[in-house]
Amino acid sequence: MGREATGSSRYRVPRDRNIQKTFSNCKLTFICGLLTVLVLRGTIGVGNLLGSQPVSEDKRVMEDIDRILREIQTDSEPEPEDDSFTLMHHGNSTIHRWNYTEAVKAINYSLGPKISNWDHLRQVWLSQNPDFPSQVSGKQRILLLTGSSPNPCNNPLGDHYLLKATKNKIDYCRLHGIEIIHNMALVDKNFDVYWAKLPFIRRLMLSHPEVEWIWWMDTDAIFTDMAFELPFDKYKNHNLIIHGYPDLLFEHHSWIALNAGVFIIRNCQWSLDLFDAWATMGPKGIIRDLAGKFLTDNLKGRPAFAADDQSALIYLLISDQQHKWLSKVYVENSYYLHGFWVGLVDKYEEMMAKHHPGLGDERWPFVTHFVGCKPCGLYGDYPMEKCLNSMERALNFADNQILRLYGFAHVGLLNPKIKRVRDQTIDPLQVKEKLDMAARIIIE
Repeated sequence: MGREATGSSRYRVPRDRNIQKTFSNCKLTFICGLLTVLVLRGTIGVGNLLGSQPVSEDKRVMEDIDRILREIQTDSEPEPEDDSFTLMHHGNSTIHRWNYTEAVKAINYSLGPKISNWDHLRQVWLSQNPDFPSQVSGKQRILLLTGSSPNPCNNPLGDHYLLKATKNKIDYCRLHGIEIIHNMALVDKNFDVYWAKLPFIRRLMLSHPEVEWIWWMDTDAIFTDMAFELPFDKYKNHNLIIHGYPDLLFEHHSWIALNAGVFIIRNCQWSLDLFDAWATMGPKGIIRDLAGKFLTDNLKGRPAFAADDQSALIYLLISDQQHKWLSKVYVENSYYLHGFWVGLVDKYEEMMAKHHPGLGDERWPFVTHFVGCKPCGLYGDYPMEKCLNSMERALNFADNQILRLYGFAHVGLLNPKIKRVRDQTIDPLQVKEKLDMAARIIIE
């Protein structure tokens, strides 16, 4: 793994780019703010792009725009002013003016050795290891992967909420027979921030051939419908399930067409090939910088910043390589595989009054995603108090669905204390048989 063509070669950027870093955040904030205003005024016309979509669908698109812009402000790297980079070869520097394609060919970075017969190797292994079947109790084996930094949070409360978010995922996985891994290792130093998941997912695929699906979930995404199950029957002919908007992706090549914070990918050769193609834009430095410029030129409405995994995937699906990928990708928006938290957390009481778990959509969201909140840091895109209170509400909203199995519920969605909501009985097994995860939740 690593550079295969340049040996010990390294690169550094010109001095003027270092100066540019001082102003990048201000510049990017201005661009994002301007874009948001234009979108809200209808200037760039997300509503026009979607034609006669319902108001609720337009609202979901607008929420995604806001979410993505906040991600950029927090995580992006500055854009170089030109394509000049200095390469260091054993102490001797030379100047190259590369475009993205030339840089990829010159550096030739890969996630690992090329594998071309994984489907065959996996089937042979499964036949030789019957104690590790790819199906358990008639269900395909699923492994949920999430992750966080190996370092303690800067915010003293951050580790507490990280623990509660992990507990939430464990609860859902336990109920639905899903295995879970919480990763804290950066397995490839060239793939950091939002790119870090790609090399680890690939390694999990190769290390766990018994797993049929790997489900990536951002740390700040919380299950809020504990009864909802993914409809895998409708994905039998697909290898990647991801939240998004087909019109924006296939017709308008918009950079907000997909959300890569939560997705499910099949353990197969197709997925390894996709990762090989997807990762070409990921190595930090010259490739990621030039790829960012390339993506901005090719995706509608994308501001100028270093390449991110989400934009790179969108480009793959609309590029001249699309014939390799599109038929196996399911763009899902019939339920909330991810739901932006701002429009959801204040409606939980209304949801409990009118609806019940198991719906997964706006009536009872499957996942509430806290993009823009940084509970582990000292600052974020929203006030810390608002973020932590909102996360507390979401976590307790989900936890009530677990606690009621034992006869308890939280006193309130902002209160960690619990109260009894069902009397004990001399026949607990009879009560257990009548419990229904999808039943209405009534808390007096």
